[in-house]
Amino acid sequence: MKNRWRADACLVLCGVLIWFLADAARIRAAAAEALVLCGRSVVPALFPFLAVSSLLISLGFGEWLSPFFSGLMAPLFRLPGQASSALLLGLIGGYPIGAQTAAGLYKEGLLTEGEAERLLTFCNNSNPVFLISVLGVGVFGSVRAGVWLWLIHVASALLTGLCFRGGGKRPASRRVSRAVPCRTVSLSTAFVSAIRDAAGGMLSVCAFVVFFYVLAKPLAAAGPSLGPALVGAVELFSLTPLLPATPFGFLLAAGCAGWGGLSVLCQTAAVLDGTDLSLRPCFLGKLVQGLLSVLLAAVVSIWLF
Repeated sequence: MKNRWRADACLVLCGVLIWFLADAARIRAAAAEALVLCGRSVVPALFPFLAVSSLLISLGFGEWLSPFFSGLMAPLFRLPGQASSALLLGLIGGYPIGAQTAAGLYKEGLLTEGEAERLLTFCNNSNPVFLISVLGVGVFGSVRAGVWLWLIHVASALLTGLCFRGGGKRPASRRVSRAVPCRTVSLSTAFVSAIRDAAGGMLSVCAFVVFFYVLAKPLAAAGPSLGPALVGAVELFSLTPLLPATPFGFLLAAGCAGWGGLSVLCQTAAVLDGTDLSLRPCFLGKLVQGLLSVLLAAVVSIWLF
């Protein structure tokens, strides 16, 4: 069965390679568009957050937040207070900041493997700038629509966390000081390491954006409804110019933002590389969040449109 799967995958990849060779001019143009997108939007939006989030975890941000949020994280999600840093940074910084922060907490020994994987189900999210400015204003011509997309996204993430809380036991009580812990790492060492890690992570993110942008390009021809849905399932940035300013477009925007796309899953896999954390919880969490986002958007669209 395993060899059969490998053989099927090789056949599909051979077909993709033939397509790339036969349509080289369009592939090159699509890749150039994706690189421009990375330079204008992806890198400016993500690189500072990748660097700062890595630096914060190295300097003890998770432990510093722990006493303030343990009263919420433990009863709601059965996670220690340190996990709140991944949730907050993920909601502010966008994909894949939440996953990177969760992996950093696990590497620092602040979360168990089970806690980190449960956190991955709901901490990896889109940032408010993309939802409010790019989708809300750019697609629907309304800040209010963008704010509603952001509220739906946050609510669906938290509901997803509640859905997966049953997968773990209530964390044991931990005595954590309210003072920022003294780390042995120096600020200069942590800063250099954060910038270097962010640069490597940014390269991986852009590589996946370019690859999936090229793959998603032909899917837009599948029709006015099916085409955008297929593109959104693969790559989120490619969906933006295809969205109609209609209730259907609003539902699709909310659902695809919650799901994130295959590109985001691969970006998450890249930041989890080097740990023994599984990508499966994140995959299941994004599926649930996408479905919850569509349901919430359906309710909001009745009033919004």
